Amino acid sequence: MTHAETTPRTGKRVLLAKPRGYCAGVDRAVQTVEEALKLYGAPIYVRKQIVHNKHVVQTLEAQGAIFVEENEEVPEGATVIFSAHGVAPEVYEQARARSLKAIDATCPLVTKVHQEAKRFAAEDYDILLIGHEGHEEVVGTAGEAPAHIQLVDGPEGADKVTVRDPNKVVWLSQTTLSVDETLETVARLKSRLPLLQSPPSDDICYATSNRQHVVKEIAPECDVVIVVGSRNSSNSVRLVEVALDAGARAGHLVDYAAEIDDAWLAGAGTVGVTSGASVPDDLVQQVLEHLAARGFTDVEEILTANERLTFSLPQELKRDMKAAAAAR
Repeated sequence: MTHAETTPRTGKRVLLAKPRGYCAGVDRAVQTVEEALKLYGAPIYVRKQIVHNKHVVQTLEAQGAIFVEENEEVPEGATVIFSAHGVAPEVYEQARARSLKAIDATCPLVTKVHQEAKRFAAEDYDILLIGHEGHEEVVGTAGEAPAHIQLVDGPEGADKVTVRDPNKVVWLSQTTLSVDETLETVARLKSRLPLLQSPPSDDICYATSNRQHVVKEIAPECDVVIVVGSRNSSNSVRLVEVALDAGARAGHLVDYAAEIDDAWLAGAGTVGVTSGASVPDDLVQQVLEHLAARGFTDVEEILTANERLTFSLPQELKRDMKAAAAAR
């Protein structure tokens, strides 16, 4: 029996998704910038947005982080942090050429995909990378083995693929995709390439899958689902799509509670609330306060998974923190 069949529809209520918000990789990346600012002092340079969230970036800027697009914008010899999305090998080479102190905040689950790409390329496989063109994570992964990797952007992209040897082809994926759409893309690829191999373990990260799963649970009951997240956050955008596909009558992405349009709530009985993996929970609490002020005071948290995973800080940073502590 589903949750929808056991819960009577009464008054105005909120179904609050859990898990939501920060994943282990985001937590580690944000903490890396905060600890680096404490240890080395401002300014600390960060290549690209550390995570795809407007509020997080603005908060870190206020603490002394300077966000740049490329290493050339970082003064020679300064400290630069690479974002959670990962970078291509040439970015490390550019940093070395400018004598930059580079701290790598790449999510370990993205690093795993990079290692898979290198390994399959070394074995001379054609690699079909499922992902969104231009996304930083895709650019970083493709940079590991550009001669071996082809991008497949969604199920339609599967029809354009050409490979050298249909017996030696594997798929990998961006970690923040829609689980269902990725499976559809893989099915399309396999209909053309029956011997297509899968990665040794699922590339889509646990946090992305978990957030999509709970949204699927609550969406059929919701008149509207509000996803807190930024427009350049792939996993946040996917949550809106997943909510609509799973039966929500409407879905909207907002950075802040103030962006909620009262017209969205007109006539609504049940509002679903969740947030992308790079969103601090205080932004969700502000959305709940906003909804409560409009009569949505009955909040039920729907839990589908317990997340306990944590990642330790980058080695370079831990080493310097240890040295600083010993020198005190």
